[in-house]
Amino acid sequence: MTLLPLQHAHSLSPRIRLLCTVIATVLLASPVTGQELRNGPGGELPLDVPRIEGGIVMDGIVGEDEWAGAEQLEGVMHLPDFGAEPTERTVFLLAHDSDYLYMACRAYDSEPDQVQVTTLERDISTFNTDACGIRLDTYNDEENGLLFNTTPAGVRTDWAFANDATGRPNMDWNAFWDASGSMTEYGWSGEIRIPFSSLGFQVTNDQVVMGFILVRSIVRKNETTAHPAVPPTWGPSSLAKASQMRKMVMRGVAPTQPLYLTPYALGGGGYARTVNGAGDGYEWNNETVTEVGLDARYGITRNLNLDVSVNTDFAQVEADDQQVNLTRFSLFFPEKRRFFQERAAVFEVPIGGVERLFFSRRIGLVNREPTRIFGGARVIGRVGDWDVGFIDMQTDEHETSPGENLGVLRLRRRVINQFSYLGAIATTRFGNDGSYNVVYGSDAVTRIFGQDFLTLNWSQSFDDTDASPELFDRSFMRVNWQRRGNDGFIYAADVTRAGEVFEPGMGFLLRRDYLSGSGNLGYGWRPDAGSALNSYGVNASGSVFGRNADSSVESAAYSLNAQLQTRGGHALSADVTRSYEDLRVPFSLSSDAQVPVGSYWFTEGNVSYTPPSGSLFRPSLNAGAGQFYDGTRISVGFSPSLSVSRHLTLSGAYSLNHIDFDDRDQVFTSHVARLRTQFTFTTATSASAFVQYNSADDVIGWNVRFRYNPTEGTDFYLVWNETLEADRFALSPVAPLSQARTLLVKYSRTFTLGL
Repeated sequence: MTLLPLQHAHSLSPRIRLLCTVIATVLLASPVTGQELRNGPGGELPLDVPRIEGGIVMDGIVGEDEWAGAEQLEGVMHLPDFGAEPTERTVFLLAHDSDYLYMACRAYDSEPDQVQVTTLERDISTFNTDACGIRLDTYNDEENGLLFNTTPAGVRTDWAFANDATGRPNMDWNAFWDASGSMTEYGWSGEIRIPFSSLGFQVTNDQVVMGFILVRSIVRKNETTAHPAVPPTWGPSSLAKASQMRKMVMRGVAPTQPLYLTPYALGGGGYARTVNGAGDGYEWNNETVTEVGLDARYGITRNLNLDVSVNTDFAQVEADDQQVNLTRFSLFFPEKRRFFQERAAVFEVPIGGVERLFFSRRIGLVNREPTRIFGGARVIGRVGDWDVGFIDMQTDEHETSPGENLGVLRLRRRVINQFSYLGAIATTRFGNDGSYNVVYGSDAVTRIFGQDFLTLNWSQSFDDTDASPELFDRSFMRVNWQRRGNDGFIYAADVTRAGEVFEPGMGFLLRRDYLSGSGNLGYGWRPDAGSALNSYGVNASGSVFGRNADSSVESAAYSLNAQLQTRGGHALSADVTRSYEDLRVPFSLSSDAQVPVGSYWFTEGNVSYTPPSGSLFRPSLNAGAGQFYDGTRISVGFSPSLSVSRHLTLSGAYSLNHIDFDDRDQVFTSHVARLRTQFTFTTATSASAFVQYNSADDVIGWNVRFRYNPTEGTDFYLVWNETLEADRFALSPVAPLSQARTLLVKYSRTFTLGL
């Protein structure tokens, strides 16, 4: 991370001393060893995983002879009737040797011809195909988890989970591993082989301890079998919770620390059309691209990796989903670039909703436009009881943005118990023009009892434009208490304060200079086995945001919500929200519709329906109606998905927002439509076409990608991006139909040294 210029060093000394105090506090905190052996939450004893010799042939056939030395385990029903005898038998198998962890399943089915295989797509994002797999807590920290799944067609899916699976999984995370599957006379079988060199873990006295959960899904029955018996208390994330995993012990695991070298070559070209200097026509801006670059990874230790990137490029990443902004705040777009994916949760310091102190999309993107990344380094992993994360990247200048050096350092350590941690973070952003922004802070998450957790956040920022010496003006503080789970009482309370000049230059904030309070209270029920309902619940929530300057209320809202899920997997929810907004600055929805200064109370109701994930046709629906500031609003959303065959999947989305301001004779109507077509010719070859239209911007964009991925680490991409003007004749001069086009070819291959 680049150091501050010397002329600013005197102003930083008290802040650096404060940061050192925070880190020292973490260092002196009582450790909780990552090799702790405890019984599982259900009382399960740790499992000694058998060691086998000779390896396993990855052909999808779980033969009796080659798997004879493996541990055989059977599970219980997770859903729809927790603890019941599964309707179909599953035998899970676990074994290891010096280099690999092996997992397999014999998935018996009384109707083998009904086994559902809907896609050959890598990293399946929907649960509409039969599958089996393993979830691992490789560091035995009862907080971070990895998912490895395969199907009867041998499709691989790997995800990463953080914060004990309390948020959305990272579905863009990928590792080096193998899987295969096959149909059998008794149903189907699947095999998974994971190199230990792809996993981070700790070795103590020649012993490795990990947490694990084994899972099989039968989608036509909406049935899930698991080992160990984990209750569905936390909803869909229950089987990914590291805190609920059974422990397993492996000995004699001695992987090397290989060096992975991934050079890439990129070629192509395109154009963009812009209005000429005279304003009476358009000029072509043509560009040809020829690039080479290199990514390298080295395992400094078994659980600490160094990634180095030179001339970093993300040309193959799919375009962001179009969104319509009906608020005065910035829109949030998720990170999709693979370089920032592995154990990305280590860097996360959530400070409420989508807000965070570090947001990796601030690297190499300016106003959602990519800028050249000359390169950088990333260190991620664990040292003893410490989670360590470090990133430093250098970017080129981009229009109004100078070239920048961007860095983040994250330290985190478990304290008090295995469910609690204390951490520190520092981010830096230095421009070639002398501008800078520095943020440092600390956070703590503590399990008080049961599923009740207390979260504390504190941070400060300062930059070249900040003249305020006041501590509170540049600070952010948050206290949050919540009960995690979906069953029984559900509650949370949150108090947050952001100072007047607090600005995380590498983070994401919606509001500035405020004091807020929020909370929710609800109850969730899970009926007895055999009920038509799987779960249902009610919830009431409220929030208020006040201005620090005069203590006036800026925003407030309270809502009532009810939801249910049937035994078959149908989900329905409804809510009513009453909102208050005090606008001191108007904001525009479009050139024809604005919301003026004033105070507004308005009420809106919404309903939504989600079909079972195992359905071949899955039409998700949502609708809302009510008031919107001093007008009325009607919204409709429709997101269908159709699995035509294992080679073709169609999905789409359409949303309509119609807002009337009758008193001011203003109307705003927006349409956003998306259509995604996924062709999977084989598990190695695929093509996708993603087309979207946004009426608010009057643009049609598409992204077409062909991918050949014969093995993990070898990729060939052909990418076509185009932007069309949907309302050409509303402009003067009349715009060309095609506003921008790029056609790119990218090839990368990973070479492994030291295995």
